[in-house]
Amino acid sequence: MMDLFGGEQPMDSPNVAQVFRPEAVVCSLESPPRRILLPMDAQQKDRYSRQILFAPIGESGQQLLLNSKAVLVGCGATGTAVANLLIRAGLGALRIIDRDFVEASNLQRQTLFEESDAQENLPKSIAAEKRLKAINSQSQIDPIVADLTPKNARQLLANFPIILDGTDNFETRLLINDAAIALNTPWIYAAAVASTGVTMTILPGETACLACLLETADADNAAHQNDATCDTAGILNSAVNAVAAIESTEAIKLLIGQRNALHQRLISQDVWTNETRAIKVARNENCRACAKKTFRYLEGSAQPHITLCGRDSVQIHERHRTLDLKALHQALTNTATEVRSNNYLLSFQVNSYKVTVFPDGRAIIKGTRDPAVARTLYARYIGS
Repeated sequence: MMDLFGGEQPMDSPNVAQVFRPEAVVCSLESPPRRILLPMDAQQKDRYSRQILFAPIGESGQQLLLNSKAVLVGCGATGTAVANLLIRAGLGALRIIDRDFVEASNLQRQTLFEESDAQENLPKSIAAEKRLKAINSQSQIDPIVADLTPKNARQLLANFPIILDGTDNFETRLLINDAAIALNTPWIYAAAVASTGVTMTILPGETACLACLLETADADNAAHQNDATCDTAGILNSAVNAVAAIESTEAIKLLIGQRNALHQRLISQDVWTNETRAIKVARNENCRACAKKTFRYLEGSAQPHITLCGRDSVQIHERHRTLDLKALHQALTNTATEVRSNNYLLSFQVNSYKVTVFPDGRAIIKGTRDPAVARTLYARYIGS
């Protein structure tokens, strides 16, 4: 299969693939290739025969899908479900951007992961790549172990025909929204909490954007309509899969050119109460993002969300440094407990706090929601 990936290396972390995947051969990211539709062979026709029988897709639509690519931001509950559905459907290439690693508490709803992934402290994008390649060896998977930030968003998201939301916070989603509008790239917002899943397909210049939905016309900060998270309200895996089914189907419609079939609504589905709502969201003529092209999240003027969904954790960004994990492992053996490391991260325990550090200096401190406590631990054991 030809290389379907395009774009540039992340600005704030040179040679990301080499830093986080030293053993892997990575697809070229120099420039997007011309879209040459390769014909399906007999094996592919047999594999996707039931999908080809679905008239709106047919053989021509399946061929388009096999030659298509997408970028997924976040590989948690929704992200794993969407990736699983699209790769099984025959998506040609998928870039997965995720900052986190697999833990046992993820296994209830994050369908690509197994107990061994949590035991090995594997980054989610790496564990997802392993599982997705086992599902469909013909699809190209490009895992990026990184946090999507204003510095790298354009580079990581450019040259893809669609951006998929698998994140867990509105700050990152509003960053995606800014980047998608700036790049003129369709994207699909999706979220799930408790028993409810919500999704909306956003076409820059045509539909309302996420800022139209979440921000008031005169607000200086995002006005979130629902502050519940899986940390406070829990989550059903069935709600995740319900919204992922809609998101992945919308993605297929876009990738095969069936825009007339897009729902163009904010869809809300509660799998517990059996309520489904579809609301037409009007474009805000004064929207700072899609109307005025003021991209304050992409420009970095908005504060990042630091509490991670589902865990009592704080994330610290240290983009100006590169860590030698082997040296740090050695240095921590006499001052911390349960020191473990692999090619992608290092983790250790200090009293009730678990600290996980990545080669780019980023760290996740579990056991607190206080940024000051997290920063103190970081400075004491990693350095400032």
